Amino acid sequence: MTYKTETLDNGLRIASECHPDADSAAFAIAVDVGARYEEVAQGGLSHMLEHMAFKGTSKRSAQQIAEAFDLMGGNVNAYTSHEHTLYYAKVLKEYAGDALELLCEILADSVFDPQEIEREREVVLQEIAMHHDAPDDLVFDLFQQMAFGDTPMGRSILGDPERVRAYSRDDLLDYTRTHYQPSRIAIAGAGAIDHAALVSTVRQYFGKRKNETLAKPVAIARYVGGEKTLEKELEQVQLAVGFHGVSALHDDYYPSQVFTTLLGGGMSSRLFQEIREKRGLAYSVSAYSSGYNDIGVIGMYAGTTVEHLSELTGALKEVMASLLNGVGDEELLRAKNQIKANVLMSRESTGTIVEWIARHLLVYGRYRPAAELVPIIDAITPDDMARLANYCLDTTTPIVAALGPVGSVNHAGLAAQLAA
Repeated sequence: MTYKTETLDNGLRIASECHPDADSAAFAIAVDVGARYEEVAQGGLSHMLEHMAFKGTSKRSAQQIAEAFDLMGGNVNAYTSHEHTLYYAKVLKEYAGDALELLCEILADSVFDPQEIEREREVVLQEIAMHHDAPDDLVFDLFQQMAFGDTPMGRSILGDPERVRAYSRDDLLDYTRTHYQPSRIAIAGAGAIDHAALVSTVRQYFGKRKNETLAKPVAIARYVGGEKTLEKELEQVQLAVGFHGVSALHDDYYPSQVFTTLLGGGMSSRLFQEIREKRGLAYSVSAYSSGYNDIGVIGMYAGTTVEHLSELTGALKEVMASLLNGVGDEELLRAKNQIKANVLMSRESTGTIVEWIARHLLVYGRYRPAAELVPIIDAITPDDMARLANYCLDTTTPIVAALGPVGSVNHAGLAAQLAA
């Protein structure tokens, strides 16, 4: 295993981790842009642009791109988050060079054919409709709105249907020119690859590109908190509650991951045992921590019938407050080992390795390997868990998002249970 990095003169970062015995090669192109960098009138453009990258270049049609990746035994896809857009491919090792060429081509030479835009616009609208029909997805949109208010961080990554219907080819081109700057791109490879060949191909496609603007747009992120309910004809109320968390760059980022794992990360977690096993209030219950560049949230989720909603809300807070009274060594070890397993087992997949490398280059400016992260996780203590519980419960305005048959629910009462 050999890790190498290089930065082109225009600021584009390249990194690779070579595993000569691997049977696959994986590549990722990460761009430092997502929904948080969109103006109000641009909502959903990052996501729309991600879709259009696969819809044709000056050399190949959308069908030819799909057929080429399938021929390589490949898995190719992309995703958009609030802060990043990532394109990735994993193929049989003998097609490593071809896959990298094609992945670079679709980013460097997308033509945004008007007919393809119209077709893909309908696909995105179907994706939005599907998202709205999935209550356990939609409740997290409400949660995000309440966490960050009327800022780009509080808006849906998918965008508003009316805006998506109006976007033109010029909108996509302008957005690309503004945000897809070399200095905001990281390209990584992992598996049976050659670093020199990786650098050579990337230089061929991106080396002569100049940064039209070096400064990223200011993207305000502030925690707001509050409550929001949405009436929907469902059998259950989908409930997401949360508190101010920490950023991905904060020293408490990994402690917060262990904290939410201990809370709701598995069958032995406190939430699962109390909410499902002891009280029978929910089938599904979980907790999570999301860390962004400069801010974060800690959340808990469960679905229950409306008559149990008040008890569920109170129980969620009770479980979190119980962490103030201490955490046993074995309980903490279980949670720490789950996070360590995520870090270490990711190294068994070249696809996961390459995504980690690319995203780390954008977030931290360098790749943080398992050898660095495991000691950080091992050093987490019961005092860290109590401190984080106190930090969350000290949040002046918690987040309450509820979706379902909520017409008869005392919404203020739910928020008061968490804030008391």
